[in-house]
Amino acid sequence: MHYGSQSMTGKLKTVLIKHPQAAFKDQGTLNADAEPFGYLGAPDFATVLEEYKVFEAALQAEGVEMLYLPEEASVGLDSIYAHDPLKVTEKGAIYFPMGKALRANEAAATRKFLESKGVPTLGVIEAPARIEGGDVVWLDARTVAIGRGYRTNDAGIAAFRELTRGIVDEIIVVPMPHGDGPEACLHLMSIISMVDQDLAVVYSKYMPVFFRELLLSRGMTLIETPDDEYDYLGTNVLALAPRVAVIVAGNDTVKKGLEACGAKVYTYPGKEVSYRGTGGPTCLTAPIWRG
Repeated sequence: MHYGSQSMTGKLKTVLIKHPQAAFKDQGTLNADAEPFGYLGAPDFATVLEEYKVFEAALQAEGVEMLYLPEEASVGLDSIYAHDPLKVTEKGAIYFPMGKALRANEAAATRKFLESKGVPTLGVIEAPARIEGGDVVWLDARTVAIGRGYRTNDAGIAAFRELTRGIVDEIIVVPMPHGDGPEACLHLMSIISMVDQDLAVVYSKYMPVFFRELLLSRGMTLIETPDDEYDYLGTNVLALAPRVAVIVAGNDTVKKGLEACGAKVYTYPGKEVSYRGTGGPTCLTAPIWRG
């Protein structure tokens, strides 16, 4: 099959996702596991299923092929957020050791599935190195920004650099803030979502000055996310193609900002499937092939 996704904004052709039926299973599982996984209350399973239908419909409307991860006993609730255990390059997938202990088995489960579909493995990064997909942002096909924080360490960045030698020219290390502490999930993609090569949704309060200036020097327009919308995953924007985006419904300032820049915006109600987790549309998807 086709693979390769060294872009955040190219036309999304094939994506890996996990249906909540396979990840959350049922209300009993959610009630038992939501607190250990750090959720903001147990999601309502029936509502999750309805919200996810709307999310799937946005992908279907743009002709995205969806590969569904199967149910797997060795992983938990967070496996619905398929983005973090890997990145798929033009030479194959790189699998990551997750910083959250309860997600330790996700990379192996994802690798087994994708190899069965014909996606080769370029490499596997092993602990004590740490790196998660949400910290790895392609600024273009040969330039990667990586957030260095609690979920991604120096050893993880060094391993990624070595595996991508020859296919990546520059890795920009972005120091992440303490934020809400080591247990909070603060990724680089928590403060920037690329929507086109020259357009991004950002939360500048958490952005190092050098990185913000770098983005502006590259000719990017930055759509600022207000505090209340940042708290509701407003910076978590999935590009299905240049200036075609999916966001969680309720982030009206971000939506208006995107539309003012000529973007087509899909929304889905994500309080239960995304916010409680909390992982927005980018977290729900692992791009396998972007055109």
